[in-house]
Amino acid sequence: MNITIEELEKLEPGTFDVIDMRGETEIAHGAIPGSVAIPEQELLENPPENTGKKLIIVCSRGRVSVDVSEELCGRGYEAYSLEGGYIGWLMNEMKKQEAEEICESVEKSIRKKFHKSIWSNFTKAVRQYELVKEGDRVAVCISGGKDSMLMAKLFQELQRYSKYPFEVEYLVMDPGYSPENRHVIEENARKLKIPVHIFESDIFDSVYNVEKSPCYLCARMRRGHLYNFAKELGCNKIALGHHYDDVIETILMGMLYGAQVQTMMPKLHSTNFEGMELIRPLYLIREDDIKAWRDYNHLHFIQCACKFTDTCTTCNNEETRSKRVEVKQLIAKLKETNPFVESNIFKSVEDVNLDTVIGYKAGGVRHHFLDTYDEKGRSADAGNQEKTDGKTDKKADKKADEKAE
Repeated sequence: MNITIEELEKLEPGTFDVIDMRGETEIAHGAIPGSVAIPEQELLENPPENTGKKLIIVCSRGRVSVDVSEELCGRGYEAYSLEGGYIGWLMNEMKKQEAEEICESVEKSIRKKFHKSIWSNFTKAVRQYELVKEGDRVAVCISGGKDSMLMAKLFQELQRYSKYPFEVEYLVMDPGYSPENRHVIEENARKLKIPVHIFESDIFDSVYNVEKSPCYLCARMRRGHLYNFAKELGCNKIALGHHYDDVIETILMGMLYGAQVQTMMPKLHSTNFEGMELIRPLYLIREDDIKAWRDYNHLHFIQCACKFTDTCTTCNNEETRSKRVEVKQLIAKLKETNPFVESNIFKSVEDVNLDTVIGYKAGGVRHHFLDTYDEKGRSADAGNQEKTDGKTDKKADKKADEKAE
């Protein structure tokens, strides 16, 4: 059985429970207030006690939830599939909000409530890593999620109060979004008064049948299109919304799964687009602070605008997201006994002691400690000999002085 959003809003409080079957990552980007997160498999294998309350089953777009609600009805529950799913509910919520009021509130919260945790860290990263310079033309790349939308608002604030002139273009690439997801992005841009340029590609169709690492290929192709379109607009930089937590997770993932020490750099020169740079202005901002900003302003974003999210393995399968989830859980566990573990991971790649590293690569060339080991040993021996000779000379001088007296 189905239930519309309008019908849901008319139900008496306490007579129903909303169960969200979406994945942990999707729910982290937004959920219906008061909903309970229960994965699909767990819901079917171990459903909650039947108390007589209506069960409103929610997935991303109201498709998977239909079969689940029918299964539960067959077991004696009064279960309903929410038409349109979370995306439908989100679009309905967005219609209730006025752009002028929302935009003013969002900008004020950046200047006041989140000045220290967000604005100060944003401007610190811009200064510390020299991300934006006078005369730059920056393409701020918006995917539709909380991170890139916040980054767009921060750039508007920076441009408003900056002491030096620079230009900004706000880009949204549509690689084949579903109409619902594209509408959510457009509506959020309208409410937040972000003047977006939307250009289209067919990337989703290109990677749909790719079995090995489709998300990785999709990301690489999207970045190439963004560079190309940004360059057409006269931009010399593209800005992506990776934050502090992305950085420390990347460091650990490189060690644990890639057998290498590396980090996500705050800026990079493009190797394929001459004169272009990639910058990451949210580099010092914590994800929890971004979530707090989103929730404080009652904003709702989507995690991934991929039109296949409900039905394919491109975004939802355990293999593609389990590594990052495992690293998140590992960091959280370590933090229980060491509250400084996150900052220590972050700082570890800023204080690398090459004298204690077996091997490293610089400029595409591999180096090994044995390359200079014997040479350093001879230098050390020579240094020790000089110290010994110096001590002998001092003793001789002292004896000569004593005789002279």
